[in-house]
Amino acid sequence: MPLPGGLVEKIYEQVPNVDSLFKVLDEALKEYNDLNAAMDLVLFEDAMKHVCRISRIIMNSSGHALLIGVGGSGKQSLSRLASFICGYTTSQITISQTYSMNDLKTDLQGMFNKAGLKDEGILFLFTEGQITNEKFLVYINDLLSSGEIADLFSVEEKDQIYNTIRPAAKGAGISDTRENCLGFFIDRVKNNLHMALCFSPVGDSFRNRSRKFPAIVNCTVIDWFHDWPKDALLSVATRFLGATELGDDVVRQGVIEFMPFSFESVNHASIKYKEVEKRYCYTTPKSFLELIKLFNLMIGKRRDFILSSKERLENGLIKLIETAEIVAKLEEDLKVKTVEVEEKKASAEIFAAQVLKEKTIVTEESEKANIEAANCEIIQKEVEEKALLVRLIWLKLFLY
Repeated sequence: MPLPGGLVEKIYEQVPNVDSLFKVLDEALKEYNDLNAAMDLVLFEDAMKHVCRISRIIMNSSGHALLIGVGGSGKQSLSRLASFICGYTTSQITISQTYSMNDLKTDLQGMFNKAGLKDEGILFLFTEGQITNEKFLVYINDLLSSGEIADLFSVEEKDQIYNTIRPAAKGAGISDTRENCLGFFIDRVKNNLHMALCFSPVGDSFRNRSRKFPAIVNCTVIDWFHDWPKDALLSVATRFLGATELGDDVVRQGVIEFMPFSFESVNHASIKYKEVEKRYCYTTPKSFLELIKLFNLMIGKRRDFILSSKERLENGLIKLIETAEIVAKLEEDLKVKTVEVEEKKASAEIFAAQVLKEKTIVTEESEKANIEAANCEIIQKEVEEKALLVRLIWLKLFLY
């Protein structure tokens, strides 16, 4: 198989065993993830074989791969890894509502210029989901069949290509005529520009497109992506559930082994469903990955809920304990205060009795004083009357 140029010398030789192949591809995957958006791939045996097949196909001049499998089989991810191993740049068009034939033409011109003028290896990754217009396949059919697309470049653009490629053609010992230089440009494109077509066999679309555009099948090497075997499902489950906290190892192994079992059970049920209802129910590797993702999501949410409930319970218990301690302290304080209150109450009662006794005495003395005051008033009146009589007598004596 071809080995990544960044790892060892790019050679083609027989792999001694699966373990050595895994080491090479795992190193290539790590290097790819360091340089690009990370791909979380599980390199089980079938996946490694597909990487080797795609690498062998696209390393050849005019080598194009037709990858057929249901959605989620790993066609695009494995193609990107194979492209990286071969030292190519993976190119993929971005579909939008306004994407048209002119946009595809512009993207193809850019890939042709990189492959022909800059002599760069390019893998054009194209999926059936990007076929928003069936006319796109006209360009794809021409690219696959001859490596040249009619009317892709205008006369002025061809003149520019000729002027740019002319020194390289002369350096390769080719006569620098316009026709030879443009032919040299196309040969470079055939050698450097490769396609990986990712199609699904579900439905009639693939059959109809293959009939209308025969180069899709005739000028490509087909690689079928079949259902993942049980050991592959087990490897994937082990990889993605390895970091999930599931208690002891026995429980973890039981959950891991249940995932392939449940997936196969659904496949068997789908067959019965087809026999009874005459309708298809497809289960894909992507469905299996979504199953594991859903399991991790649900167990994560449940664990968060339990931890949150546990935290609330612990906080409640702490509050209850603190409240009990505060109440106990208040009870002790209350006992002390009760004793003090009883003592003060007894002192107050004694004091009240003394006050009442003194009040009685004061009342009696007040009554006596009132009687004496009344007697004093009577004596005062008598004195006043006698004084008045004396003045009257003195007045009569004075007058006489």
